[in-house]
Amino acid sequence: MSSPELGFGGRLLSPLSLRLQLGSRPGSGWSENDIRNTVGNIPMEWYQDFPHVGYDLEGKRIYKPIRSLDELDKFLDKMENPDYWRTVRDKMTGADVKLTDEQVELVQRLQRGQFGDVRFNPYEPAVDFFSHEVMIHPVTNRPADKRSFIPSLIEKEKVSKMVHAIKMGWIQPRKPKEDVPSFYDLWAQEDPNSVLGRHKMHVPAPKLRLPGHEESYNPPPEYLLSEEERLAWEQQEPAERKLNFVPQRFGCLRAVPAYTRFIHERFERCLDLYLCPRQRKMRVNVDPEDLIPKLPKPRDLQPFPTSQALVYRGHGSLVRCLSVSPSGQWLVSGSDDGTVRFWEVCTARCMKTLPVGGAVKSVAWNPNPAVCLVAVCAEQAVLLVNPCLGDKLLYGATDQLLDAYVPPEEERLQPVQWVAATAEEHARGIRLVVQHGKAVKQVTWHGKGDYFASVLPDNGHMQVLIHQASKRWSQSPFRKSKGQVQCVLFHPTRPFFLVATQRFVRVYNLLKQELTKKLTANCKWVSSLAIHPRGDNVICGSYDSKLTWFDMDLSTKPYKVLRHHRKALRAVAFHKHYPLFASGSDDGTVIVCHGMVYNDLLQNPLLVPVKVLKGHALTQDLGVLDVAFHPTQPWLFSAGADATVRLYT
Repeated sequence: MSSPELGFGGRLLSPLSLRLQLGSRPGSGWSENDIRNTVGNIPMEWYQDFPHVGYDLEGKRIYKPIRSLDELDKFLDKMENPDYWRTVRDKMTGADVKLTDEQVELVQRLQRGQFGDVRFNPYEPAVDFFSHEVMIHPVTNRPADKRSFIPSLIEKEKVSKMVHAIKMGWIQPRKPKEDVPSFYDLWAQEDPNSVLGRHKMHVPAPKLRLPGHEESYNPPPEYLLSEEERLAWEQQEPAERKLNFVPQRFGCLRAVPAYTRFIHERFERCLDLYLCPRQRKMRVNVDPEDLIPKLPKPRDLQPFPTSQALVYRGHGSLVRCLSVSPSGQWLVSGSDDGTVRFWEVCTARCMKTLPVGGAVKSVAWNPNPAVCLVAVCAEQAVLLVNPCLGDKLLYGATDQLLDAYVPPEEERLQPVQWVAATAEEHARGIRLVVQHGKAVKQVTWHGKGDYFASVLPDNGHMQVLIHQASKRWSQSPFRKSKGQVQCVLFHPTRPFFLVATQRFVRVYNLLKQELTKKLTANCKWVSSLAIHPRGDNVICGSYDSKLTWFDMDLSTKPYKVLRHHRKALRAVAFHKHYPLFASGSDDGTVIVCHGMVYNDLLQNPLLVPVKVLKGHALTQDLGVLDVAFHPTQPWLFSAGADATVRLYT
């Protein structure tokens, strides 16, 4: 045995406890005098920190044996000592005790669940006193009671009462049950005592129409059909005829032939009885028009763009993106022909054309009215362009702001490279070039106008980059990718950053650097994103022709899903001041909707489509690629694949 204690029956016993429980038996060598420790029945853990383990009969301390054996000595003892397995440690004295063969046998018998005494036989033959064999003499010689020979007075009184009740007719013999099936009229209604007639919701069977004079074998002349009436009866549909037969006159009853429709009418009667409803259904007659929510009329929701006012022509290929200046005077558009054009909104005049040497995927005018700056995505770079339009003091102050940059003393490691424009590029209006390692597909500004974000079509953690123009500093806010990013957006009032992947829109808190919400778009592929100026509502466009409206205070699921377009949505936009939002699709239309958001949090937003704007021609199965609202007027700009930009007022 490997432990100083021997366990059996699920318990651990010391030699002393064995002696106390099994008792001393003759010849075992154990007796009461062997118990030298007289501390009583107390836990031996109390002596754990003392050098002794108790006291003997004379009151002297019983010191613990000196145990200086380490694990190696114990192992060697286990290997070399043949009696190691039968040696146990006495907790009362702390000494090692070697068990005898008789003690080991006793322990093994107890472990097997047998009796401790070898001489005890638990299966001795039992004497069956009460057997099936009839014995001459009883098992007990107790004489029978006297009451067993005398009739019971209580039983006699009960029998006399029952005889009296039978004589008086109070107790009647049970009548035999007759297994006779009970029939009742299934369609009874006139009889108020019938089973179904008493049921409130019972529906009686339709009754047959009583025969009239036209069914007689000798009807009056006015019931007989003329030749014209007979022809008209034959031309009518069977369901439109008043009579299923033509009345005829016979001289006597014996001349009446067999009725040809007899079996057909009997079959229809059986169908009426069989298919008659057994229960009356309570139906509410509701007008379907009452179920449609009462929306206000579009003319009550004006102003909103209704007609095409101007067409901006000049690009040689499809126009992918556009943006309006904060003042609303200028418009910038980017095209696949490699140019960025600046337009005057009111006259549709092209004020400036800037070639960038590649397809323009996105343009964004700085929303700060004190800064005249436009961000342009061209191939693998983001160009910060000063269009030099409007007030000279304004765009002159923008150049002074960019020139006031002082580079830091220590070069910082950045994911992109900031390059100042050359003299030739500066003459064209380019001020800074932010070189990315891969193509850039979107750029968007923060509301304050200093920060902007760019999106790269990559699957890594470097898909989204945030840049600061004043310090020329860039950083990657995410350590790992959550999916392919489609577009990003800054919250207009709070430090939130919205990132739209294929199926989700994640809202991050830039101050706490944590995920705040995860909006489920319920669509296959998100294409565009826009946020309400108040910041509590978001709309998403998708390539499966759905527009989803999210109320972020309400739920992470869509509040409404609009399916007004027939093809993929390419762009969505909110108006900054009017309760309007628009969506552009590949079907060549722009749908303008009224989206009123109330100050009362208990009132849901009101969404009403008000106008479908047409004008763009489909080119290469592409329609409207971008939409944008005028910052102050209820006007809408749309960029199409037909190389035009259109203004709707």
